[in-house]
Amino acid sequence: MEYKNQSQNPGILEGIRVLDLSRMLSGPYSTMLLADHGAEVIKIESAEGDSSRRSGPFKENDIEKRWSGYFVSLNRNKKSISLNLKNKDDIFFLKELIKRCDVLVENFRPGVMNRLGLSFEEVSKINSKIVYGSISGFGSKIFGESPYKEWPSYDVVAQAMGGLISLTGYDEKAPLKVGPGVADIFSGSLLSFGLLASILKSRDTGKAQFVEVAMYDAILSMCERAIYQYDFNNVVPKPDGNNHPLLAPFGIFKAKDGFIAIGIVENSYWNVLKKIIGFDDLLNDSKYGDIALRAQNRDELNTQINKWAKRFSKKELISLLGGKVPFGPVNNVREIFEDEHVKSRNMIWEIKHPFGEKKNWKVAGNPVKFRGFNTLNLAPPVLGEHKNFYEDDLNSIYPNKQKLSFRPHTKHYRCKITLKNKDNQAKEVFANSFTWLESIKTYLICSLTKSEITINNYVNSVEFQFIKLTDGNEDNKDAIDFLNLKLSNKSSSDVSFINNQDEILISVKT
Repeated sequence: MEYKNQSQNPGILEGIRVLDLSRMLSGPYSTMLLADHGAEVIKIESAEGDSSRRSGPFKENDIEKRWSGYFVSLNRNKKSISLNLKNKDDIFFLKELIKRCDVLVENFRPGVMNRLGLSFEEVSKINSKIVYGSISGFGSKIFGESPYKEWPSYDVVAQAMGGLISLTGYDEKAPLKVGPGVADIFSGSLLSFGLLASILKSRDTGKAQFVEVAMYDAILSMCERAIYQYDFNNVVPKPDGNNHPLLAPFGIFKAKDGFIAIGIVENSYWNVLKKIIGFDDLLNDSKYGDIALRAQNRDELNTQINKWAKRFSKKELISLLGGKVPFGPVNNVREIFEDEHVKSRNMIWEIKHPFGEKKNWKVAGNPVKFRGFNTLNLAPPVLGEHKNFYEDDLNSIYPNKQKLSFRPHTKHYRCKITLKNKDNQAKEVFANSFTWLESIKTYLICSLTKSEITINNYVNSVEFQFIKLTDGNEDNKDAIDFLNLKLSNKSSSDVSFINNQDEILISVKT
């Protein structure tokens, strides 16, 4: 199959290459977040492919069951290479890829990568700047050896052991797991943060970095409230259903045609809500006047609010409460598809089928937005689709290479400098000249006429912007936009000022 053209406006992570050995949900979710924002994610699959390819659901017209919704949602914007990691030639090819990648991600059980000769220690010998990311149920001994280190784990296990299930549902007799795979998704999200932090450190130090998330640890951290409740009050928190142990009214209430959520924390919102409801009893500040009283009398309070809310439809309650107090309707997925917020925020993506005659897919969008940078929205890969491409083009991108490193010259560009004081008052000046100093780091040095500015009055922040001197096509527009973004809103601590006899030099690291 011909390699798909991925030329679009760059995502903010363009130039980062990720080797993705993960499967199912946690690892693929982590790398999906990166791929959506422009990272080049190469998915390594067995001959059978990621098991999520076979997990369903499938469209009715997908007779061969090749495109599982599970796989499509998590693996958009990625590339696929099929390898047998027990085959010497395939392992050799994988190691050649490792040399040219910034990141490796895996979510095998501890010990599997060691047996394949792909432990962090071995991989960092192949690529001394690699960022190695790992998700497992209970982690490796590097950060503390778990007694459960050999146990396999999936989402429901982590929810159970990390405490989430003990806090979910209506009582202890009927434990209830959270619907979506939050242990996988939260672990994957945390790993994405760890990977990006490690890339920064690797580029700064030139050394490989290892970052790990144990799913048990992730869910424990999600249940943070239970930890301090036990420590402060010496009680074991129990399921509270739709209520909150410390706040009221805070939970789910019955409407005429469904349910709504109300979350009152501040007294100011309570004062608004009680006037909208208008029940005499709710105006009694001796029972409901502050957070502690409302929590103490929450059963009676919730009964009153349910009595009021079920008189109205969700649409009517939106009109009564929307924008006035923390409130929202309980939406099912059909209502989410129809919601104007979701449409406006582009939170349901439509992905074209790789074979154009089929109907497009719809998946959940990426919630992380970056001003000035696009997200990608490309079809997931056919199994093994990109093997030939990488065999022919292994040297196309090297790890830890800074993208868009164009350095403008005074012949073609001017540099405008905006200096702001603590009151956000600004003064704009153009540099008489500028130059680049290349050492371990790269510095921009600008020269200003001393009579044009008094530095002491403008020391809070500095912004540098390169402007082309002549009109016409600009081959380096993306690079200039990226450079201007990097040099925007530099704090005074990032900038050095040197007073000479006739000029002031401003130096900033790029």
